[in-house]
Amino acid sequence: MRTLCASTLIGEFFVIGFAGLVAMKDDTLAVSTVWTVCGVAMLLSVLLCGMITRPGGVQLGWALQLALIASGFVLPVMFFLGLLFAVLWWASVHYGRRIDDVKARWAEAQASAGPDAA
Repeated sequence: MRTLCASTLIGEFFVIGFAGLVAMKDDTLAVSTVWTVCGVAMLLSVLLCGMITRPGGVQLGWALQLALIASGFVLPVMFFLGLLFAVLWWASVHYGRRIDDVKARWAEAQASAGPDAA
């Protein structure tokens, strides 16, 4: 699960950065505000890569997905991109857990087969 979720979060890191560049063109937004919000979101996406398997890591990831969708009120294209990444996040968590379960069962089967099993 960790690899799939981290890949999604790194993709979000870049999307948030590019969204910040686009948001800078809006005269109603202060550049410092744009980069403070984007910087915090980018930092959170990178930090979450290491926190995925810890308690609350997946829930923080969902909070980031909701924030991305909500950023569509400032930059309308983020409604679409936020929803896209929310779907990717769901798939990463869902299929990542399934992969982890299969790996655990395979490792258990290998361990019970003994050292001679190749």
